[in-house]
Amino acid sequence: MKRRTLDLLFSIGGIGLAVLMLVVGIVLTTNANFANNYVHDQLSAQHISFKPAAQLTDEEKKSDCLREYAGKPLNTGKQAECYANEFIGLHLKSIGGGKTYADLGEPQAALKAQVAQAEQTKAANLADLQKQLADVTAQRETVFKGETLRGLLLTSYGFSEFGRKAEQGALAMYLGAALLLLLSIAGLVHAFRTPASEAFAAPARAREKTTV
Repeated sequence: MKRRTLDLLFSIGGIGLAVLMLVVGIVLTTNANFANNYVHDQLSAQHISFKPAAQLTDEEKKSDCLREYAGKPLNTGKQAECYANEFIGLHLKSIGGGKTYADLGEPQAALKAQVAQAEQTKAANLADLQKQLADVTAQRETVFKGETLRGLLLTSYGFSEFGRKAEQGALAMYLGAALLLLLSIAGLVHAFRTPASEAFAAPARAREKTTV
């Protein structure tokens, strides 16, 4: 095979691959923009804002991101992660001794049974048991709401991470396409500077004769 032919084949193939990588990069950029815009619009619609720095408690001030985002509106995936873990998560630990919604189900059921039995026997501690049940029920409902909001915010964060990964993939595609395009151009230049009769990997003597 002639050297020029081989250079042309590789160069044209490289250009085709560069175009393909460019198309993939554009698709990834489109997906990244959609993810970022969607997360921003959905979070902004909730009108959630971080507490101002002056109102942060001592525990909240220990969080770097709560100090960084203090007083700002919540509209990005990273902010959603911070609010979910460092703010909501922090306050959920102080409710019910740090127990989850599922954990509080058992003591709630036990108190319901005790209240029902106390009502039948007209026990003297009925009022106390009813108060305990009301407290546990309120704690469980608060934990449920907090965990639900925390889960939704973390879902938004996860969706935003897909967008960030798509941005990184798009950048890799653009860089790869640019490199292939440069190599292909160099191959085309080399092809037209190579004598048409020169064979690929020809013996040294044959090349000398061709040159003479």
